[in-house]
Amino acid sequence: MKRTGILFFPAFDWSLGDSHPEREERLLYTQEQLFEEGILDLPQVKQFSPRIASLHEALRAQALFPNPEAHKGSLDAHLIAAGSAILLGEARVRGDIDNGFVLARPPGHHSGATVWGNRGFCTLNNEAILVNQLRARFGIKKIAIVDTDVHHGDGTQDIFYHDPNVFYISLHQDGRTLYPGSGFVKEKGGPNAWNQTLNIPLPPGTGDEGYHYVLENWVLPRLQAFAPELIINSAGQDNHFTDPLASMNLTANGYGRITELLKPDLAVLEGGYSIEGALPYVNLAILLALAGEDYHHVREPQKLDRPVLKLGELKPYLDELKIQQQTSKPSFITQNKAFFPKGNWIYSPRSVYYDTDGLEETRHDYIRQCNHCAGTVYIESSCSSSPKKSILVRIPFQACPECEQAGYDLWDHFQHHSDGNTSVLLQNQLNDNLEVWNRKEGLREF
Repeated sequence: MKRTGILFFPAFDWSLGDSHPEREERLLYTQEQLFEEGILDLPQVKQFSPRIASLHEALRAQALFPNPEAHKGSLDAHLIAAGSAILLGEARVRGDIDNGFVLARPPGHHSGATVWGNRGFCTLNNEAILVNQLRARFGIKKIAIVDTDVHHGDGTQDIFYHDPNVFYISLHQDGRTLYPGSGFVKEKGGPNAWNQTLNIPLPPGTGDEGYHYVLENWVLPRLQAFAPELIINSAGQDNHFTDPLASMNLTANGYGRITELLKPDLAVLEGGYSIEGALPYVNLAILLALAGEDYHHVREPQKLDRPVLKLGELKPYLDELKIQQQTSKPSFITQNKAFFPKGNWIYSPRSVYYDTDGLEETRHDYIRQCNHCAGTVYIESSCSSSPKKSILVRIPFQACPECEQAGYDLWDHFQHHSDGNTSVLLQNQLNDNLEVWNRKEGLREF
């Protein structure tokens, strides 16, 4: 009998408005449904209580700009959602459960390597914070994240884009038709992690049969080849045919089958905004599938009345998409700054819009090419809301000696040459050391 953990955190004190789709009712209807069905009385289901993540655990995955203290007043709910994912993930790694479902909000997969505010309803990335906690505390090396939210998880992709030991897979509605407008097949990873990101943009109208076909014929073979120690499912439920924000046609049964196919060690709630018509039934089907129970009897109250693409129509599109993905070649730009340590540095500019807060972030990313590790990462970031410039220096997990030294050299350079308007975060994942330097405020450890 499988032992399945479940954790609820509705975040009663955090919402984006009484009528906004991202509010506490998202989970309250699910909680009531599970109680009514007696699911929590199943002998294999164990309920856990939330816990709050520390700022250190968050900063291990993400840089909070212009400085971590600037976010303190608004992070409580986000830290509890991330901490809840950590708690259930640690229970899985310790062997207390065989799998689990983190039913917590706020969501997180649009929150990236640098954070100035909230975008796509996300401020902290729950899965990324969880993954790096498990790597730091338990020494786990290879983890796969499969994102089945209808929106591309651009934040999760951003955090792990240069990491060869985290395989990020996203199945989502085509970014040409939906926020955030990314997640195309040519986005395959950075110079040290090429082909460790797999994006599968699906056309509007793809239903259960299409999703299951993609999983069985594309995703599962890639997962098997990667052989992760853990599989995390970013379990967004806005693919449901009643969701008001998207145009896909999954059913609750379809979600149960996705879970049955993926066999995730942990499912972490992301989006899903049909609060009464979908979420209670989708969550029920997912939990039943995790617990090894029959989910086929789960039926949502509304009937599917949208047109669904037939598999025969979808297959040619998928075949062409797969060819595009497999034949896409890297085209990296080398650019070194005068103060950069020895090595080839790949330059990648980015612009990030924070739609919730109305902010525009400008980023200049540099990654040290390396054949031995994920490579040192250097990011310059500025935001329309702040006169300050912020810098992230990341020494990756399992860094080779050259990349470790490159990170220290950059850190030392800015301690001697930065001005009072520049804050620098050293994200030393190798030694689990997190420090912020600002000439006005000095050195702070987290």
